[in-house]
Amino acid sequence: MFMKAALWIRVSTGHQTGENQLPELEKFAEHHGYELVERYQVSESAWNGGKDAGEYQRTLQKALDDAWQGKFSVLIIWALDRITREGAEGALRILRKFRERNCSVVSVTESWLNGSSEVQDVLVAFAGWMAAQESNRRSERIRAGLARRKAEGKSVGGRVRGSKDKAPRRTEGYKQAWAVRKAKGAV
Repeated sequence: MFMKAALWIRVSTGHQTGENQLPELEKFAEHHGYELVERYQVSESAWNGGKDAGEYQRTLQKALDDAWQGKFSVLIIWALDRITREGAEGALRILRKFRERNCSVVSVTESWLNGSSEVQDVLVAFAGWMAAQESNRRSERIRAGLARRKAEGKSVGGRVRGSKDKAPRRTEGYKQAWAVRKAKGAV
């Protein structure tokens, strides 16, 4: 008898496609003997989507409700950042909510996430801490570089005046997102 599983597919913007994740998710499910019974697909940032009960929040709640009803006992994700961008605390909260519903969350690309719940908690907390440390270091490097450029009398913001882009920029995604926000009255 196969364990029932669901897929979680998320992309950050409307012009990306979750179909890129699908073959590996399905291959993972087949390899582990899971019967796929549901697919949750979100085309919204897990970071920004956490606000205003957007598509991300509604879909996450639906997945939690379905897990509670026993529709599946395994949720397969591509990577942890596909389900949350809230750092260690947010990730631990979501993983615990699924565990409370007798559902485990497993990752295709992060095998360290697929262990026992105790080990999972430690590793998720550590990974979240490491991500925060790297973000802080990256910010420090950027600030140091900007300070150096300023001390050298060089421009620190944007392009040098009068310079032209060497290649045209792709702006379709920005225009599409702006049009959606405008239609919702958010602009």
